[in-house]
Amino acid sequence: MATLHEDGKKRCDWAKNPLAVAYHDEEWGSPLHDDRLLFEFLILEGAQAGLSWDTILKKRPHYRKVYKRFDPKKVARFGKADVERLLADPGIVRNRLKVESSIQNAKLFLEVQKEFGSFDAYIWDFVGGKPRLNRWKQMGQVPATTAESDAMSKALKKRGFRFVGSTICYAFMQATGMVNDHTTGCFRYRQV
Repeated sequence: MATLHEDGKKRCDWAKNPLAVAYHDEEWGSPLHDDRLLFEFLILEGAQAGLSWDTILKKRPHYRKVYKRFDPKKVARFGKADVERLLADPGIVRNRLKVESSIQNAKLFLEVQKEFGSFDAYIWDFVGGKPRLNRWKQMGQVPATTAESDAMSKALKKRGFRFVGSTICYAFMQATGMVNDHTTGCFRYRQV
């Protein structure tokens, strides 16, 4: 189901506050083919594990600052001092495993770019290069994982990526428009 908002637009039920509404209306589900932004979502979805997406949205501007605008080349060069700096920063999720994995994932991201020409070319292959159009009437119908997110998770883990379980991969797919999981009553469903 979609919820009718004061502006007369029906949105997916999870878009409940101004930050979530802006993210829903401007980003979520839009097909994304920019490697830097794909890297950003890969890191943020991993950071979100066990937390609410609202928490990550609030911290996102600061993440962009301390993660050098999510430039994977710069993040891949982070060392021990950077890890300690990040762990002391209340503006991000201060979890050692998540911070260390973000640096490792940056290095692996660069390897994928080198091998496939871009991370975009690699990651979009999991959906055959075009978005999957779902037809959910209510958010309760949306799965937490799919065969595609299972395959993506398995392939990324085989390459050494961390914090890329199937649920995280499916959230990444939703965020980057690899799947359209806007409910059919949502105004964004037809837009994306």
